[in-house]
Amino acid sequence: MGAVRLGLESLVARGVGRLSRASGRGGGTTLPGKLLWKLDPGAIDALAARLPAGAALVSATNGKTTTTAMAARILGDRYRLAWNRSGANLASGIASALLERRDAELALLEVDEGALPEAIRRVRPRAVSLGNLFRDQLDRYGELELVAERWRAAVDALDPAATLVVNADDPLVADLALGRPSALRFGIDDPEHGRPALQHAADSKYCLRCGTLYAYEPAYVGHLGAYRCPSCGHARPRLDVVARAVALEGLDASSFELVTPAGSRRVRLPLAGLYNVYNALAAASLAMALGASLDDVAAGLRSFRAAFGRLERIEADGREVVMLLVKNPAGANEAVRTLVDAGVPPVLLLALNDAIADGQDVSWIWDVDLEALLERAERLVLSGDRAAELALRCVYGGFPRHRLELEPELEQALDRALALVPAGGRLVVLPTYTAMLRLRALAAQRGLVRPYWEGT
Repeated sequence: MGAVRLGLESLVARGVGRLSRASGRGGGTTLPGKLLWKLDPGAIDALAARLPAGAALVSATNGKTTTTAMAARILGDRYRLAWNRSGANLASGIASALLERRDAELALLEVDEGALPEAIRRVRPRAVSLGNLFRDQLDRYGELELVAERWRAAVDALDPAATLVVNADDPLVADLALGRPSALRFGIDDPEHGRPALQHAADSKYCLRCGTLYAYEPAYVGHLGAYRCPSCGHARPRLDVVARAVALEGLDASSFELVTPAGSRRVRLPLAGLYNVYNALAAASLAMALGASLDDVAAGLRSFRAAFGRLERIEADGREVVMLLVKNPAGANEAVRTLVDAGVPPVLLLALNDAIADGQDVSWIWDVDLEALLERAERLVLSGDRAAELALRCVYGGFPRHRLELEPELEQALDRALALVPAGGRLVVLPTYTAMLRLRALAAQRGLVRPYWEGT
């Protein structure tokens, strides 16, 4: 009787999703799952239990969409995947992904950091990848320690046979794997690309054991790095999967030596930034935990293309538009660092929204080291619901007012920024989450990209 009920519920939910997509709205990515969730919250459990190869979950504050997409690229030839490619990572998005691919063998699911405990309880994954914990949307999640406590309880409930993949360069995340018999720890080992000390906006600064300020040799991204407590000796654990000899190639690519228990490969990743090296390490570790070979991993990473809105490149009016999603101090600082290393283009479009999905407290923009961009950019176009606050931040950061244009409407802001860029030039856009979705929807309306819910 339960199987019949689930079949009927699934049929109704899929039909609603098809109607929504046919109407031209992206709600088809989550609407089936929302409906199924209302009809029967236990349906996720039943759908996941049917998967012959089980499920794998990916969560992090920053990078989970890209990490999941990288893992899908690696694993796609090995398994038929149920994958929430649109980034819909709450329970409704997970339900929709499980509904969409009825012949799936493995579920590869990006999960919101706040939704991770329930996802683990319902899906009962065979592997979980935890990438990082940064301060983000305090109005939704609370302080890092609260999220870490929820994650710890969820990890404690994992099947002992499940593999836990953790970023060992993050003290809070690395500690979650302590004592687990099946764990993979990844990190970067290349002092050339590190900083000798933490940035002022770094989050996990203090020893988890005794509260002393960590020393770093070095720090790579935010508080991620080779940390050690000078008082009690608590330190980054031994790494199982490592990136060494990292080379960053502007906005075009990065490469590194991928060192794993199965051997080493030189990998060239068609994505910029040290943070994407971390994403690649997380994806490689998870894929290998799920049976991928080192050759599979290297080939998948080499052929990967950017997830929507995350260093995605779009051709528009004879110009290249590059979108770098920013949503918290750590991620924004890495976007700034990547642009400075690559060469800041003359024109930048920055868009700040304060919807629930963005976080309604936008005070985090004052913790972003924007000055490095402001010193080098020639013109700024500022947009979004909180464009005025963004303008104030830029003016206080020393950017001349006469070179700054305020246009709250995103479509007009995009058109104005494109008009400022000469033909053949590049426009870099730094939007928050809902601004990114809106800008990408505009690009889809103009026929420049496919809607993200249709895949890439």
